[in-house]
Amino acid sequence: MTSENRKSDSLMQQAQGLERRILAAHRFDRLVLYPEFSRTLARLRVAGERVPSRMLRLEQMLSEEAAEEMFDNMPV
Repeated sequence: MTSENRKSDSLMQQAQGLERRILAAHRFDRLVLYPEFSRTLARLRVAGERVPSRMLRLEQMLSEEAAEEMFDNMPV
């Protein structure tokens, strides 16, 4: 196994671990984990790895939740 393969496997394991934590967490905790999850998926893409569609959907959902949270806390 090459160094690149080990790195990709490690990134995928990290993404899977974050995915499990996010799915088990409450809303606020999910939003706290979102930046790290998004960075990990970006690193997978840069490494040329295919990101599973379920992770892409989760990233999109978290992005929408983060946007909602930002607007929910704006003074009117």
